[in-house]
Amino acid sequence: MSFDPTRVKAVCFDVDGTLSDTDDIWVAQIEQRLHFLKIVVPGNDLHTLARRMVMSSETPMNAVYHWLDVLSLDDNIARIYERMIRRRKQKAPSFSLMAGANETLAELSARFPLSVVSARDEYTTQEFLDQFSLRSYFHFTVTSQTCEHTKPYPQPILWVAERMQVPPENCMMVGDTTVDILAGKAAGAQTVGLLCGFGTERELRRAGADLVLKDLPELIKVFK
Repeated sequence: MSFDPTRVKAVCFDVDGTLSDTDDIWVAQIEQRLHFLKIVVPGNDLHTLARRMVMSSETPMNAVYHWLDVLSLDDNIARIYERMIRRRKQKAPSFSLMAGANETLAELSARFPLSVVSARDEYTTQEFLDQFSLRSYFHFTVTSQTCEHTKPYPQPILWVAERMQVPPENCMMVGDTTVDILAGKAAGAQTVGLLCGFGTERELRRAGADLVLKDLPELIKVFK
Protein backbone atom coordinates (compact mmCIF):
# COMPACT_ATOMS: atom_id res chain seq x y z
CA MET A 1 0.00 0.00 0.00
CA SER A 2 1.37 3.42 -0.96
CA PHE A 3 1.59 6.24 1.54
CA ASP A 4 -1.58 8.31 1.82
CA PRO A 5 -1.05 11.67 3.59
CA THR A 6 -4.82 12.28 3.77
CA ARG A 7 -5.15 9.39 6.24
CA VAL A 8 -2.81 10.97 8.78
CA LYS A 9 -4.51 12.41 11.87
CA ALA A 10 -1.65 12.02 14.38
CA VAL A 11 2.13 11.51 14.28
CA CYS A 12 4.37 9.35 16.48
CA PHE A 13 8.12 10.04 16.61
CA ASP A 14 10.99 7.80 17.60
CA VAL A 15 13.87 9.51 19.47
CA ASP A 16 17.29 7.99 18.70
CA GLY A 17 18.29 8.59 15.10
CA THR A 18 15.05 10.47 14.45
CA LEU A 19 14.81 13.45 16.80
CA SER A 20 18.16 12.87 18.52
CA ASP A 21 21.28 12.70 16.35
CA THR A 22 22.49 9.70 18.33
CA ASP A 23 24.37 7.94 15.55
CA ASP A 24 26.67 10.91 14.91
CA ILE A 25 27.48 11.11 18.63
CA TRP A 26 28.37 7.42 18.65
CA VAL A 27 30.45 7.78 15.49
CA ALA A 28 32.45 10.65 17.04
CA GLN A 29 33.03 8.69 20.24
CA ILE A 30 34.17 5.56 18.40
CA GLU A 31 36.38 7.58 16.07
CA GLN A 32 38.10 9.14 19.07
CA ARG A 33 38.67 5.75 20.70
CA LEU A 34 40.09 4.28 17.48
CA HIS A 35 42.64 7.04 17.07
CA PHE A 36 45.49 4.57 17.71
CA LEU A 37 44.51 2.74 14.47
CA LYS A 38 44.89 5.81 12.29
CA ILE A 39 48.19 4.76 10.71
CA VAL A 40 46.81 1.38 9.58
CA VAL A 41 43.40 2.52 8.33
CA PRO A 42 43.35 3.18 4.56
CA GLY A 43 43.50 6.91 3.94
CA ASN A 44 43.48 7.52 7.70
CA ASP A 45 39.68 7.49 7.32
CA LEU A 46 38.63 6.63 10.86
CA HIS A 47 35.32 8.44 10.42
CA THR A 48 34.13 6.06 7.69
CA LEU A 49 35.25 3.05 9.72
CA ALA A 50 33.45 4.32 12.81
CA ARG A 51 30.24 4.98 10.86
CA ARG A 52 30.29 1.50 9.36
CA MET A 53 30.66 0.04 12.84
CA VAL A 54 27.70 2.03 14.13
CA MET A 55 25.46 1.20 11.17
CA SER A 56 26.30 -2.51 11.32
CA SER A 57 25.49 -2.61 15.04
CA GLU A 58 21.83 -1.66 14.57
CA THR A 59 20.49 -5.15 13.81
CA PRO A 60 22.30 -7.06 16.59
CA MET A 61 21.54 -4.30 19.13
CA ASN A 62 17.85 -4.44 18.26
CA ALA A 63 17.93 -8.22 18.58
CA VAL A 64 19.49 -8.05 22.05
CA TYR A 65 17.01 -5.44 23.23
CA HIS A 66 14.12 -7.42 21.75
CA TRP A 67 15.03 -10.51 23.76
CA LEU A 68 15.47 -8.47 26.92
CA ASP A 69 11.95 -7.19 26.29
CA VAL A 70 10.59 -10.70 25.62
CA LEU A 71 12.11 -11.88 28.91
CA SER A 72 10.73 -8.79 30.71
CA LEU A 73 14.24 -7.71 31.70
CA ASP A 74 14.35 -4.37 29.87
CA ASP A 75 12.44 -2.50 32.60
CA ASN A 76 14.78 -3.82 35.28
CA ILE A 77 17.85 -2.72 33.32
CA ALA A 78 16.33 0.73 32.72
CA ARG A 79 15.60 1.19 36.42
CA ILE A 80 19.11 0.07 37.40
CA TYR A 81 20.61 2.53 34.90
CA GLU A 82 18.51 5.38 36.26
CA ARG A 83 19.46 4.58 39.87
CA MET A 84 23.15 4.48 38.93
CA ILE A 85 22.95 7.95 37.41
CA ARG A 86 21.05 9.41 40.35
CA ARG A 87 23.18 7.70 43.00
CA ARG A 88 26.42 8.87 41.48
CA LYS A 89 24.94 12.32 40.91
CA GLN A 90 25.92 12.07 37.28
CA LYS A 91 24.34 14.13 34.57
CA ALA A 92 22.21 12.30 32.03
CA PRO A 93 23.88 11.82 28.65
CA SER A 94 24.21 14.95 26.57
CA PHE A 95 22.17 14.78 23.39
CA SER A 96 22.38 16.36 19.97
CA LEU A 97 19.20 17.55 18.27
CA MET A 98 18.64 16.27 14.75
CA ALA A 99 18.89 18.95 12.07
CA GLY A 100 15.48 20.41 11.27
CA ALA A 101 13.79 18.84 14.32
CA ASN A 102 12.44 22.06 15.83
CA GLU A 103 11.10 23.35 12.54
CA THR A 104 9.50 20.02 11.67
CA LEU A 105 7.85 19.63 15.08
CA ALA A 106 6.57 23.20 15.08
CA GLU A 107 5.05 22.76 11.63
CA LEU A 108 3.46 19.38 12.27
CA SER A 109 2.24 20.14 15.80
CA ALA A 110 0.14 22.96 14.35
CA ARG A 111 -1.67 20.36 12.23
CA PHE A 112 -1.65 17.10 14.20
CA PRO A 113 -1.35 15.80 17.76
CA LEU A 114 2.19 14.49 18.21
CA SER A 115 3.57 11.85 20.57
CA VAL A 116 6.91 10.26 21.32
CA VAL A 117 7.20 6.47 20.93
CA SER A 118 10.69 5.48 22.05
CA ALA A 119 12.41 2.30 23.20
CA ARG A 120 14.60 4.45 25.46
CA ASP A 121 14.12 4.44 29.23
CA GLU A 122 11.83 7.02 30.81
CA TYR A 123 14.57 9.02 32.54
CA THR A 124 16.82 9.74 29.56
CA THR A 125 13.86 10.26 27.22
CA GLN A 126 12.56 13.04 29.45
CA GLU A 127 16.09 14.45 29.80
CA PHE A 128 16.32 14.68 26.01
CA LEU A 129 12.98 16.47 25.73
CA ASP A 130 13.95 18.88 28.52
CA GLN A 131 17.40 19.61 27.10
CA PHE A 132 15.84 21.03 23.94
CA SER A 133 12.52 22.24 25.41
CA LEU A 134 10.48 19.86 23.25
CA ARG A 135 7.82 18.77 25.75
CA SER A 136 5.26 21.30 24.54
CA TYR A 137 5.15 19.68 21.11
CA PHE A 138 4.00 16.29 22.40
CA HIS A 139 0.69 15.16 23.84
CA PHE A 140 2.07 11.88 25.22
CA THR A 141 5.40 10.12 25.66
CA VAL A 142 5.81 6.34 25.49
CA THR A 143 9.10 4.76 26.60
CA SER A 144 10.37 1.23 27.14
CA GLN A 145 8.76 1.30 30.59
CA THR A 146 5.25 2.40 29.57
CA CYS A 147 3.87 -0.85 28.14
CA GLU A 148 4.60 -4.50 28.85
CA HIS A 149 6.43 -4.73 25.53
CA THR A 150 8.17 -2.06 23.48
CA LYS A 151 8.88 -1.81 19.74
CA PRO A 152 8.74 -3.84 17.49
CA TYR A 153 5.56 -4.88 19.31
CA PRO A 154 2.54 -2.70 18.43
CA GLN A 155 1.51 -1.99 22.05
CA PRO A 156 3.31 1.39 22.39
CA ILE A 157 1.60 2.78 19.29
CA LEU A 158 -1.78 1.35 20.25
CA TRP A 159 -1.36 2.83 23.74
CA VAL A 160 -0.62 6.32 22.49
CA ALA A 161 -3.24 6.18 19.70
CA GLU A 162 -5.94 5.41 22.26
CA ARG A 163 -4.90 8.37 24.41
CA MET A 164 -4.71 10.73 21.43
CA GLN A 165 -8.21 9.45 20.51
CA VAL A 166 -7.04 8.65 16.99
CA PRO A 167 -7.52 5.23 15.35
CA PRO A 168 -4.13 3.47 14.84
CA GLU A 169 -4.72 3.38 11.08
CA ASN A 170 -4.79 7.18 11.12
CA CYS A 171 -1.46 7.43 12.93
CA MET A 172 1.93 7.84 11.25
CA MET A 173 4.99 6.28 12.89
CA VAL A 174 8.22 8.08 12.03
CA GLY A 175 11.53 6.38 12.79
CA ASP A 176 14.93 5.40 11.46
CA THR A 177 15.10 1.66 12.18
CA THR A 178 13.28 -1.52 11.28
CA VAL A 179 11.76 -1.82 14.77
CA ASP A 180 9.95 1.51 14.26
CA ILE A 181 8.55 0.31 10.96
CA LEU A 182 7.60 -3.15 12.24
CA ALA A 183 5.84 -1.68 15.28
CA GLY A 184 3.92 0.77 13.13
CA LYS A 185 2.84 -1.86 10.62
CA ALA A 186 1.80 -4.26 13.39
CA ALA A 187 -0.39 -1.51 14.89
CA GLY A 188 -1.97 -0.75 11.52
CA ALA A 189 -0.36 2.70 11.24
CA GLN A 190 1.36 4.17 8.22
CA THR A 191 5.13 4.25 8.54
CA VAL A 192 7.85 6.65 7.44
CA GLY A 193 11.52 5.64 7.54
CA LEU A 194 14.20 8.32 7.84
CA LEU A 195 17.74 7.90 6.50
CA CYS A 196 19.29 10.37 8.98
CA GLY A 197 19.73 7.70 11.64
CA PHE A 198 20.78 4.06 11.96
CA GLY A 199 18.75 2.30 9.27
CA THR A 200 19.44 1.93 5.56
CA GLU A 201 16.88 2.40 2.81
CA ARG A 202 17.03 -1.29 1.95
CA GLU A 203 16.34 -2.34 5.55
CA LEU A 204 13.51 0.14 6.00
CA ARG A 205 11.77 -0.83 2.75
CA ARG A 206 12.19 -4.53 3.51
CA ALA A 207 10.51 -3.95 6.89
CA GLY A 208 7.54 -2.44 5.04
CA ALA A 209 8.02 1.34 5.27
CA ASP A 210 5.26 3.11 3.35
CA LEU A 211 7.62 6.01 2.67
CA VAL A 212 11.37 6.55 3.03
CA LEU A 213 12.73 10.10 3.34
CA LYS A 214 16.21 11.57 3.65
CA ASP A 215 15.59 13.64 6.79
CA LEU A 216 13.03 15.39 8.98
CA PRO A 217 12.54 18.53 6.82
CA GLU A 218 11.38 16.29 3.96
CA LEU A 219 8.51 15.22 6.21
CA ILE A 220 7.02 18.72 6.05
CA LYS A 221 6.96 18.59 2.26
CA VAL A 222 4.75 15.49 2.35
CA PHE A 223 1.87 17.60 3.67
CA LYS A 224 2.33 20.64 1.46
